[in-house]
Amino acid sequence: MGVEIERKFLVIGDDWRDQGQGVFMRQGYICSDPGRIVRVRIEGDHAMLTIKGKTEGISRSEWEYPIPLTEAQELLDGLCEKPLIEKNRRRIEFGGFIWEVDEFFGENAGLVVAEIELESESQEFAKPDWIGAEVSHDRRYANANLFKHPFSRWETPAE
Repeated sequence: MGVEIERKFLVIGDDWRDQGQGVFMRQGYICSDPGRIVRVRIEGDHAMLTIKGKTEGISRSEWEYPIPLTEAQELLDGLCEKPLIEKNRRRIEFGGFIWEVDEFFGENAGLVVAEIELESESQEFAKPDWIGAEVSHDRRYANANLFKHPFSRWETPAE
């Protein structure tokens, strides 16, 4: 079992757009219960099945397994809850860390968030200029919530 320790931030401005190479992702949820998430993701020409446990602070248990691309497509089309999440992800190196910047499409268009994975909850890190407000504890920004409650329907996003 792995442990994911992740912080999430809103992205401001456009300076991030010319950094890193983007890859298109489609992902769906077989189970989106906050205590036991089961996700299927196609990223470029790779596919993964991911199982995540309950979040405690900014940490949670996580298991990831590569699966055949054709099977991932079958799961996304036939078994996953709809709508699917579609986004472009850029991995950007800054200050010795990799920031994953996700620009969402469809009903979540207009939302851009950045995540950083840490080795401990107290680990310090420098933030690029394009990092805005932290939303790590705001469950609305969890991908497993965005297909149920899309960003375009929110009345008051964080600023």
